[in-house]
Amino acid sequence: MLLIKNATLADPAGEMMQKGDVLLSDGKIAAIGSEDLHLPSDENLEILDASGLVLAPGLIDTHVHFRDPGYTAKEDIDTGATAAKRGGFTTVVMMANTNPVIDTSELVKANLEKGKRTGIHVLQAAAVTRGMHGKEINDLEALANAGAICFTDDGLPILNEDLLRKALQKAAALGIPISLHEEDPAYIASPGVNAGPVAEALGLGGATAYAEEVLVARDVALAKDTGASLVIQHISSGKSVTLLRAAKALGANVHAEATPHHFSLTEEAVLTHGTYARMNPPLRTEADRQEIIRGLQDGTIDLIATDHAPHTTEEKARPFAKAPSGIIGLETSLALGITNLVRPGHLSLLALLEKMTVNPARLLGLPEPRLAVGAPADLVLFAPDESFVAGNYASKAENSPFTGQTLYGTVKATICGGEIVYQNFASNRLK
Repeated sequence: MLLIKNATLADPAGEMMQKGDVLLSDGKIAAIGSEDLHLPSDENLEILDASGLVLAPGLIDTHVHFRDPGYTAKEDIDTGATAAKRGGFTTVVMMANTNPVIDTSELVKANLEKGKRTGIHVLQAAAVTRGMHGKEINDLEALANAGAICFTDDGLPILNEDLLRKALQKAAALGIPISLHEEDPAYIASPGVNAGPVAEALGLGGATAYAEEVLVARDVALAKDTGASLVIQHISSGKSVTLLRAAKALGANVHAEATPHHFSLTEEAVLTHGTYARMNPPLRTEADRQEIIRGLQDGTIDLIATDHAPHTTEEKARPFAKAPSGIIGLETSLALGITNLVRPGHLSLLALLEKMTVNPARLLGLPEPRLAVGAPADLVLFAPDESFVAGNYASKAENSPFTGQTLYGTVKATICGGEIVYQNFASNRLK
């Protein structure tokens, strides 16, 4: 049993922030109180002093790459889960673009079994199309029965409109979301950098925002027509936010992820950080960044997801045009939200946590994260006003443009199933 005392309890689903104590037992929240709880006489009771800290439901990331199987020099399920714990995440969803692609029931089950050994909830997305070639729809029902939590060809767009419509219809019948990477290669001269002055300075054509917008416009219309739950991954364009807002107003069941890098950085970061700021879709303009923040404020964008994308140092050392896209993000996600959204006043802390806990759970059909008696004891404990310098990652990779930056919001403990799976606090806090 674990008693967490003197915490600020942040429960976004209940729209509550208050001081209190929380008792954990048998993997669940057993009691909550603002004064000393009536405790059982249990000699195994541990007491954690959380004075000055915030206790919230464990974070949920709908979009991570753990590179397993096939690319484990970059990351594997164990190291990815360790990075997740350090970032305060108790649930993550792995993408399907591995080698082989996660497009069979056997592969889904194998990765879920590996995930069970990590101490957190490691879930698996399955590919929409066979081999992610965009030509033949997988047996989505079999993949769902094997445990796939959602469907995605992330990393590649699905260009065949008729095929996507049929996939959306099947996913709607199963009650499982489809998550889409929206970049039409017809409008990309060179990926990883926004088409504009920065790309020109690098001698590259870049990727236009239109490459994203044209597919977003098509696919929110398909979602409205089919009734499917559709997620626009890592939204980067301000016009895409406008399209999504309009689709929601028309009743489409559409959602969107904003990554910490897209609400924190612009294309100018490429000039400073080189390949460590190369990503698909790319960082765009300050106007786009501001529209993403507005979308987060009004609920048009309802998810914050990292798109945690590890690569080796050797790969990122290649010339910009030949380096892979993507950055790691699990260990800095909460802090970037606090530093760049909460502290400047764009979002309240509860609103930030809603997009990192409640909304992802509702999208995926998971139990609603609550600080409530009987709820699963999947929790994060953090110091919102404590700063740290990003770096020294638990991930195998270090490809982040935020390394060396001072961020606010230090994760002090991650608790999953009532067990402390990560801790970063002075020993005298736990008795």
